[in-house]
Amino acid sequence: MTRREIAQQVVKITARELNMNAADIKETDNFAMELGADSLKSIELVAAFEEEFEVSVIEEEALKVQSVGSAIDFFDKLLNKQ
Repeated sequence: MTRREIAQQVVKITARELNMNAADIKETDNFAMELGADSLKSIELVAAFEEEFEVSVIEEEALKVQSVGSAIDFFDKLLNKQ
């Protein structure tokens, strides 16, 4: 899966889980500060990403990911074993 495909999926999932328009989400957006994800929504996002990408991640590691761009990078590395 390319980084671009991962980015599209991360944005789509983030928009769905946070009830937002995908066009309004930027890679620089912080999940909590700009997008309003509280701790429960953050856990739900992790679960949605795991389901979409068919991976299991250590929750503590995933919750360290603070922005859309860092989530894209996280899953790019995980999926492409860089």
